[in-house]
Amino acid sequence: MQVSLEFERRDEGPGAGPVTVGWFLAKDKGAVLYDPPERLIVRQTSKTHAKSASRCPAVIQMESRYFVVKCPFDLHIGFGRDDKGKAHLINRAGAASPIRANKISDVLVLVSEAEWRFPDRPTVQLMLPYCFIADETVYLTQLGTFAHYRPDPMPGTIFGGRFPLNLWPRPLMWAFEWHDPTKDLILRRGEPLFYCQFEAVGPDRPVQLVEAERTAELEAYMEKISGAVNYVNQTFSLFKAAEAMRPAKLLTPKAKG
Repeated sequence: MQVSLEFERRDEGPGAGPVTVGWFLAKDKGAVLYDPPERLIVRQTSKTHAKSASRCPAVIQMESRYFVVKCPFDLHIGFGRDDKGKAHLINRAGAASPIRANKISDVLVLVSEAEWRFPDRPTVQLMLPYCFIADETVYLTQLGTFAHYRPDPMPGTIFGGRFPLNLWPRPLMWAFEWHDPTKDLILRRGEPLFYCQFEAVGPDRPVQLVEAERTAELEAYMEKISGAVNYVNQTFSLFKAAEAMRPAKLLTPKAKG
């Protein structure tokens, strides 16, 4: 038995040309802290030899598919338990912390112990305002910074995730599973925090990332899906309903200048 498959790529219309993805901040408060996502580029590499890895088209193609979101804060956090055994976070930086002690809980949250995947691995979440939107089916994958070296490795791993951003333009968060709570979690402003990868119809199509306007239509749609995770266990089951409510156009690139 022989099976043959044919794929037809249109030169015009939906599914043709670059995949346009918009990014925006869910709120303006403290917007100056959050750098725009940028394409993954390994800088200052040697290109003197024709066979250098920095000239390899496969490496160049791979790097062009990832976008970097940088850490907006300097944090030095430890994990501990009080005399009753209740888990809590410790601000190791103390008075030297760039973030006021009463503001740390606004950006970094220790997840309820009942929700940890493993009883000996605390989970923390860094709250972020980054959102992404597209007007065609595009899946966003959030993953760790595998191409960046840290001399002091993190004492755990981040939670990755994948979802259709065209239907679910929600603020991303950075979720961390603390494999070794005896070691501190150190985050530095400006260092890569996580990568985003975008998948659409046509794996050969390049991705164009643009800053998007937070239009009234976009905000109204986001309000309709906001907080759904607090009321259902499987938000993916809501995608069909979200698609029915979604306007045809939500991505409006922000004018430059």
